[in-house]
Amino acid sequence: MHTARIVLDWLRACIAAFQFLTRLPIPVQITYTDLVFRRSVVFYPLAGGVIGLLLLLASEGLSLFLPPLPAAVLLLGLWVVLTGGLHLDGLMDTADGILSHRPREQMLEIMKDSRVGAMGVIVAVLHLLLKFALLYTLLESNRWDGATGIRGYLLLAIVPVWSRWFMTAAIQGWPYARKESGLGSFFQGVTKWHVAISLVVALFTTTLFVYFGDTVSDAAVWPVPLYFACATWLAGWLFATYISRKLGGLTGDTYGALNELLEAILLLGVVICATP
Repeated sequence: MHTARIVLDWLRACIAAFQFLTRLPIPVQITYTDLVFRRSVVFYPLAGGVIGLLLLLASEGLSLFLPPLPAAVLLLGLWVVLTGGLHLDGLMDTADGILSHRPREQMLEIMKDSRVGAMGVIVAVLHLLLKFALLYTLLESNRWDGATGIRGYLLLAIVPVWSRWFMTAAIQGWPYARKESGLGSFFQGVTKWHVAISLVVALFTTTLFVYFGDTVSDAAVWPVPLYFACATWLAGWLFATYISRKLGGLTGDTYGALNELLEAILLLGVVICATP
């Protein structure tokens, strides 16, 4: 009974991760407690993997019927819909606060405002344009990476895995900026143990994508997860450190902003590596 209860608790945490990070229809009622929130971060890369898989299937399907330009628009739209714009909203709020160049407390107050300011709109538009241009480049080239023998499509599917893994690392690695409680405060108490398990999930998910997605040698499979891990940590650390210095820590909005920024950076890396 004790073992069954532990398994059930972790299953609830997995469902919570999918319900929180995606808009996939999962009609299961979960009682959201602090423990569920903390455990759910372990499954963030898995939720990202499902998002990546859906993007991979959509990119293959759209390429069969549409030219690259409209296919890229629809693929980007699907990417936003799958998350309900949750992380994009965090990016806009973070941009409004940090780019206001106000004192720290005023930045945090601006980020709490449900209305979107000019800087948030500008950053969101530029961000979406960049992702659209990168998706269009991948869809147009449809080539294999000569270095690893792995298609850009497949690497695209791995991007959401690692951007969501770093959200777990950011929750644990940087202090919470707000004195009062907010959505991000529900995740406080995440430990290095949670981050380590989340990392294993990310590495395992990435390896599965590469191993079963393409016929390549083992020598070409194993470096890919390590490349993504290193690139994600380096870029994520730079972004998180900059934001934390501005705000005195991170918030729920900045976790979403980090996810969006890392998706763009990793997607840029994919385009550089997988296109001529």
